[in-house]
Amino acid sequence: MSFLKNKYHQDIIDQKINDLNSIIQCSFEFFPPKNFDLEDKLFSSAIQLSKLKPFFFSVTYGANSGERDKTYEIVKKIHKKTGVITAPHLTCIDSTPIELERLAKFYWENNIRSIFALRGDSNHTNYSHTMYACDLVLLLKKIADFDISVAAYPETHPESKNAQSDILNLKKKVDAGANRAITQFFFNTESYLRFRDNCLKNNINVDIIPGILPIYNFEQLKRFSKMTNVKIPYWMYEIFNGLINDLKSQRIIGASIIIDIIKNLSKEGVKNFHFYTLNQSDIVYSICRLFGF
Repeated sequence: MSFLKNKYHQDIIDQKINDLNSIIQCSFEFFPPKNFDLEDKLFSSAIQLSKLKPFFFSVTYGANSGERDKTYEIVKKIHKKTGVITAPHLTCIDSTPIELERLAKFYWENNIRSIFALRGDSNHTNYSHTMYACDLVLLLKKIADFDISVAAYPETHPESKNAQSDILNLKKKVDAGANRAITQFFFNTESYLRFRDNCLKNNINVDIIPGILPIYNFEQLKRFSKMTNVKIPYWMYEIFNGLINDLKSQRIIGASIIIDIIKNLSKEGVKNFHFYTLNQSDIVYSICRLFGF
């Protein structure tokens, strides 16, 4: 019986792989850890994922939280340990153009050629934005020919007026010189495909890379979705209902959901995927190996 069960599972995996029509490329996002133990875990994950020969890694940071310097240190260490291009996130909120120009020059002089350019979230209520991501892209391109990634929102940014204003903001960033856009995570593939089509209609001609968030913990995912305006489909609530204390089952089911998302997007011609790793590698690595990365 166990042999037949294992064979059945292998048949499912083989079918998922055979359904793919093209070679897929990946990139991965990390965040600065809070202590040395978590730092070791981060570097272990980066080394593991570097075996997949990713297009690049990226490293986040919190605006004005004292982690900008730490982001730089992590970027340099990851690159040294893996040889993979590693891009720091850079936000313009709560920073002056002079400060950003100084930092951009510092990055370039220290052989950091790739940057993820974002507006960022303010620590202050009623903050009036003087710079946006498109302004940051322009500033960076004036300093040097950085390779620049920017954010995109298939289900609209939490502060956006409507979907069309999101498209117009993305077009400003691309027209300013952004090389690609990486989306917020999502679970409704139709949202991404509609967004991609809308980008093409508005002459946004860079790669719109889907951001993929592995499901490690459904309660954690619900918190993320509230912060980011991402819709969790009702069928996912039904699947995870009753599994609140069973993280192992959540991870297995979550991996299956992500596999299906990648498979469906690949059928629609998507060839690049960006994974929000949460500094973990096992599930992401297994999913990528499944697809032949």
